Amino acid sequence: MKNIKFNQNISRAGLYLGLASLLVVPSACNESFLDTDPQGKEAGSVFWQNGEDATKAVNAMYSNLRGWNNTAFGPIAVESIGSDETEKGSSASDATFFNDYDTFTVGSGDGQLGGFWEGQYQNINYANQVLGNIPAISMDETLKARYIAEAKFIRAYSYFRLVRAFGDIPLRLALPVDASEYNLPRTAKAEVYAAIEKDLTDAAAALPQTYGSADLGRVTKGAALSLHAKVSMYQQKWQQVFDLTNQVIALGQYSLFNNFEQLFRVKNENVSESIFEIQNELITSISGASGSQYSEVQGVRGSTGGGWGFNVPTQVLANAFETGDPRRDGTIIFRGETTPDGDAIPTVGDNPMYNQKSYVPFKLFNTAFSSGAQQNVRVLRFAEVLLMNAEAANEIGNSTQALASLEKVRARARGTSTTILPKVTTTDKTALRNAVWHERRVELAMEFDRYFDVIRQGRGTEVFGPKGWKAGKNEVWPIPQNEIDLSGGLLTQNPGY
Repeated sequence: MKNIKFNQNISRAGLYLGLASLLVVPSACNESFLDTDPQGKEAGSVFWQNGEDATKAVNAMYSNLRGWNNTAFGPIAVESIGSDETEKGSSASDATFFNDYDTFTVGSGDGQLGGFWEGQYQNINYANQVLGNIPAISMDETLKARYIAEAKFIRAYSYFRLVRAFGDIPLRLALPVDASEYNLPRTAKAEVYAAIEKDLTDAAAALPQTYGSADLGRVTKGAALSLHAKVSMYQQKWQQVFDLTNQVIALGQYSLFNNFEQLFRVKNENVSESIFEIQNELITSISGASGSQYSEVQGVRGSTGGGWGFNVPTQVLANAFETGDPRRDGTIIFRGETTPDGDAIPTVGDNPMYNQKSYVPFKLFNTAFSSGAQQNVRVLRFAEVLLMNAEAANEIGNSTQALASLEKVRARARGTSTTILPKVTTTDKTALRNAVWHERRVELAMEFDRYFDVIRQGRGTEVFGPKGWKAGKNEVWPIPQNEIDLSGGLLTQNPGY
């Protein structure tokens, strides 16, 4: 219960809230189905009565973030495998559908597309339920405003994941009033981005900078500002990125953790570098609650306390690190090594490398935390804020600030060594841009950003072309065919699929 005390009492509200992805409803789903209450659960007419109900609903919203479609196969397929830093892993015959993402041959009927899509719209549904019902509840007004801000952040986070993966998507900002509002067409991505930015602006204005220990892990003002900066970066709004990251830095509450490899261990969750983490700690005292399989599906295959061995680093990634960069060993588990936590990795097995950032020491593999279920997902880190600040500063012509922010990240990685990772000194705009891009690659490796970074940088053909990536098509993934079918054809497919 260390890091997510606020997730208590999630099961009752959670099952009620998780009605559907709420993007579309099959035509066969009539009013009587929607009016059916889950057995043993509170009906909607009984729920949303008081501040306690509001708390349960908001906690259920957070709990959904750690589910399978938010942290496991769907995100691995859509947000990671297409990059040059990862490949399927596991055994050759296991989950071969991942290979279709690696070679850009995936069809619209693949289940991981649908799972990822459903996971994000479930988050949006939870957020919309909070936003649609809590304002009418008589409760502490300060707490109410905070809950609304938390919901807006989570809705923005899920829409950001959707829009960068699929482009134009249906934009639902309120619960449907009747059946005529069940089915929505795609909204232009520029409008989606505008809605995301509005949510994050509203959230930043209402969220606190910090919480007490009982609420550790909730969304903060810094998280809203940081995500807003990232969303702005994808739109190349460089002055805005610069201003927002400067606001985060000026808060004075974030700093780089002194040990890169240990930053990602369970014992160092929610430290000073953490801006937002999905809280995955297993809550054994709550009926119906469960932990995340984020670490299990990526853990060392064939080792007790390991996992399934998917989403593994490539040799291309291993070669990308500068000579002596400690982040290489902090990012990649190599066959035959002994980890800093004392786990001996077998010298033989299905894969030569595994993701060290999702690694949970084998001694923590036990009945209370099965398969590393307690490992948080690091979503936003201060290191990325500094790198966004550096990239934006360079783009607006402030090379001095760009070099300063870049050096902070390299200095943490360098540690006390005087022979590795020399300071970047170039003020040439193109050369400095490439230096920042390189730093993002090695600092954020295996954190589900590389694929989208390359695309937003306009380098898809250059980097992914040898794997089959085609301009004009593979900037986005196909819209799940099941969603098109459920919409009766109202949803349209992305070009080329």
